[in-house]
Amino acid sequence: MVFEKVKILLAEQFSVNPESITLDSDLVKDLGADSLDLVQLLITMEKEFGMVFDDDEIQNIATVEDVVNFIEG
Repeated sequence: MVFEKVKILLAEQFSVNPESITLDSDLVKDLGADSLDLVQLLITMEKEFGMVFDDDEIQNIATVEDVVNFIEG
């Protein structure tokens, strides 16, 4: 499942318990991501899932659910 894989990657990057990450988790407010963290996250996701995020799509990603939906879409 995509969510489980994303959750593990997020937990590693942000040093948080994976069980604390939900689809509603906000990348900035809940996980403490800053702009550099978001870029690193998207690079990791691109490598892990073999896809490319473009600039317009990046601006629409705020929550874990946004990341999962993009990957699944």
